[in-house]
Amino acid sequence: MPMLRVNGLNLHYEQEGKGPPVLFVHGSVLNGAMTWSAQQPLAERWSLIVIDRPGFGASSPVDRVDFAADAESVAALLDRSEELWGVDRVHLVGHSDGGVVSLLAAAARPEALASLTVIEPPAFGVAADHPAVRGLVTRLKDHWRHGPRGDPGLFLRAFLELAGSEVALPDPLPPPLEQGAAMLVAERGPWEARIPLQRLARAPFPGLVVSGAHNAAFDLVCDVLERALGAERAVIPGAGHSVPRVGDAFNRRLEHFLAGAPSAAKPGVLREERRNDPARRTESPEQGRF
Repeated sequence: MPMLRVNGLNLHYEQEGKGPPVLFVHGSVLNGAMTWSAQQPLAERWSLIVIDRPGFGASSPVDRVDFAADAESVAALLDRSEELWGVDRVHLVGHSDGGVVSLLAAAARPEALASLTVIEPPAFGVAADHPAVRGLVTRLKDHWRHGPRGDPGLFLRAFLELAGSEVALPDPLPPPLEQGAAMLVAERGPWEARIPLQRLARAPFPGLVVSGAHNAAFDLVCDVLERALGAERAVIPGAGHSVPRVGDAFNRRLEHFLAGAPSAAKPGVLREERRNDPARRTESPEQGRF
């Protein structure tokens, strides 16, 4: 079972395919393999590196899932990209809480990225004053304070409803989901994240921000990130918050972006070009729900 030793912890990872390396960071509840299973076809042209964050899968157990600590771990991996993957820059893709992790890691190591893709990151602080965002954060905080913390499975089901996830949970939960539910109860709230937008806006790598057209709060956060980072924007409905589960439509949009990411770009120049490019925002047709 492949492991990487990072910041005193063992990180389990799986690597498949040949081509430019793409590092995938999962969010809450689901481990790496469960989050990114629909992206396996991309291994025909890309080297897919799927990690399990601490507390998930076979990675080291932790008492609390913390986006800031995990961002430090991802940044440490980026520092070793030439040693591990033979390149000085990698593509970074993060979903949900893993998107927050990826934003923070990208800000810490901008020179180590070929591109950054975030999918519905709950970086609520960037749009905290909007009523839709404020309302969702209030409901999430209330769930963490007063939800059934003694029953992780019940806590998880209520959380997924709040987050707009389309994942259908089996009953009883299999061990990987039991593990994810327990970690969710002990997770640091993503509304505490402070995203360094100005630092990210100056970074040389291109960005892609993706949402699932199911929740106004997530759409607003993604819109703010699009503008602040000068990023491309995609809206891919069909799986609620679990956008990667859409499969082909998401994969095609991601691969189109990755393939167009330049090998080098001067800070600010690429971003101004992308801001003025009307083709950078795309919407995909409705897909069948999972």
